[in-house]
Amino acid sequence: MVRFGLVGCGRISGYHLEALGYHDDAQVVAVCDVIPERAKSAASKIRAATEVAWFSDYDQMLKSGGFDVVSICTPSGLHPYQGLAAANAGFHVVTEKPMGIALEPVDAMIKACRENNVQLFTVLQNRLNPTVTLLKQAIDKGRFGKIHFVQVNVFWSRPQEYYDQASWRGTLELDGGAFMNQASHYVDLVQWLAGDVAEVQALTGTLARNIEAEDTGAAILRFQNGAIGTINVTMLVHPKNLEGSITILGERGTVKIGGVALNRIERWDFEGYEDEDKLVAESGYYPTSVYGHGHTGFYRNVIDVLEGKTTDFINGTAGRKSLELILAIYQSAFTRKPVGVSDGA
Repeated sequence: MVRFGLVGCGRISGYHLEALGYHDDAQVVAVCDVIPERAKSAASKIRAATEVAWFSDYDQMLKSGGFDVVSICTPSGLHPYQGLAAANAGFHVVTEKPMGIALEPVDAMIKACRENNVQLFTVLQNRLNPTVTLLKQAIDKGRFGKIHFVQVNVFWSRPQEYYDQASWRGTLELDGGAFMNQASHYVDLVQWLAGDVAEVQALTGTLARNIEAEDTGAAILRFQNGAIGTINVTMLVHPKNLEGSITILGERGTVKIGGVALNRIERWDFEGYEDEDKLVAESGYYPTSVYGHGHTGFYRNVIDVLEGKTTDFINGTAGRKSLELILAIYQSAFTRKPVGVSDGA
């Protein structure tokens, strides 16, 4: 049994708790939130053999212990500091995306996990979508040949009421904007699927929402392998989420995964036939939200790693890499100049 403590009982925590509830060899034993009523409410909804402890003080939860892993579901700017504290207390760390909003504290968290011999898991669950899994398999087999162009669209709706629900939303200190928050999974997929990015040019704007960060933006990427790509993001779609998609065009293949959140393969054309082609029609699904169903598979992987059943997982290096690209997008938008992207940590 792998035991979990969770900090941050807001919107995203429900997906974590639901996913953990699917696994018989996992148990949530403690939750924490700065709003006591929210922590108490979350604890009361968890099915457990014993009463789930709840806290409003994170340090107190860490001191109390009784768990193996801390799942961090707080505002993005807090992730690295809470992850560092958990690692120094001897706990494995699961951190929601993005790992942070600056590289220095993220690097400190990665270092603390390494020095304390604990694992650092990054929640990039869209990699586990069945549609994305098929696409990754096709890329790894070389079915595209040379990849020429990649396009990502994240056309979603986040009304002002969404940002007004919590004072940290849309702030530069704790949240970031459409690229850092809503589109971060898609930024991760761009380089995980198509390869490392060499250079980026970007424009961002706060066009309609009363927030510090951007609600809309576009980035042009040049990959190290020569391909060109774009990432187009807005939270201003009326009246509801429209599209979360990725299109890859290669010399021998064309694929578009679309739907509202990468949940439907809309185009799948390759030279020749492979066994996975027959899985395309059944890979689609209807998500209840843009988060999809990836958290369940993600936690299955976390548990298997900690039980010694596998060594393959989405680690801190992967999360850092996507953050570095997002920060390069922001730097380019600020300077109005191209920005180079390094090979990673």
